[in-house]
Amino acid sequence: MVKCTFCGNEIRLGTGKMFVHLDGKVSYFCASKCEKNQNKLGRKAIATKWTKRYMKNRKVKEV
Repeated sequence: MVKCTFCGNEIRLGTGKMFVHLDGKVSYFCASKCEKNQNKLGRKAIATKWTKRYMKNRKVKEV
């Protein structure tokens, strides 16, 4: 199982999206919410409060 590039959640087989950038870098997304936050809105996962990367960086307990 792969992890979402933005939020860090595991993606079950047969779900999610794989996005290949022009430079060959591959990004995996569990939902369109994550895809839009990174690609369209340009947000950073470490600054978005609901992502696992933010919680790990801030040492916040997950709900």
